[in-house]
Amino acid sequence: MMSAVRLIAWNIRAGGGRRVDAILGQLERWTPDVVALSEFRATEPSVTLARGLTAHGLAYQLTSASSRTPNVNALLVASRWPLRRVRMSCAPADCRWLLTEVEAPEPFAVGAMHVPNRVSGRKYPFLDAVLEVARRWRRGPALLAGDTNSGRRDIDEESPAFNIREESWIDALAACGWADAFRALSGQQRAYTWYSPNGRNGFRIDQAFVNAALRDRLSTARYVWARTGRGGRQDAISDHAALVVDLALARAAGTPPLMNARKPLAKAPSATLEVTSTVREETSA
Repeated sequence: MMSAVRLIAWNIRAGGGRRVDAILGQLERWTPDVVALSEFRATEPSVTLARGLTAHGLAYQLTSASSRTPNVNALLVASRWPLRRVRMSCAPADCRWLLTEVEAPEPFAVGAMHVPNRVSGRKYPFLDAVLEVARRWRRGPALLAGDTNSGRRDIDEESPAFNIREESWIDALAACGWADAFRALSGQQRAYTWYSPNGRNGFRIDQAFVNAALRDRLSTARYVWARTGRGGRQDAISDHAALVVDLALARAAGTPPLMNARKPLAKAPSATLEVTSTVREETSA
């Protein structure tokens, strides 16, 4: 059956903290099949989040978080279908990168990323490595998604922040067949996914890039802010908007949307990080 497969890429801010129940509730309302979460950590709130996703059907999970460095920002990919980790020698050697194949009825790959900022000194090598992954990719439908801390000058910013180096990275991805999903569907429309805490200037720093094999299956790419209620602050649950991507891919017959009528949220008794399914790993050049 052809239907929308929904992926949500979202920076949940500092591991979720006391906002975990609100994050889970919001994800339930968005009904994803796959989530790629940035700033996931090996802390008790993040483990609670992972277990809550399991209880709601996202039982296949892969994380780059480590219990040895629990407060370091990392990634979580959670899916209703089995995951296979893919390692590429050219990929970023960083816990802010996680490449996995989703073994859905029509398989596709997700490269989850959280690009470091300029101050870290790691940003441009990271961008170069992601670009090399895109150039070498030969494994079928795929998207790269997450918080890139990058954008195009003017159209993706309310005040000057991005530079030609970051814009050229987006151009280079497009040149090798990876389209900015939001721009592919919305053209020159302005949208901001994060606001600076001081100046309250908006920037679009969260993106998904789809390759040529997936481009014609892209049906929706939109940004949604999670609010706590009518009139609530848009950044009360996270300081980033979530990116909702719908793909016209086949689903198994009789497969319902994810996270509907599931069990109550599970609570984690400790901060021991667990991956809730066996993940096969595969290495490619």
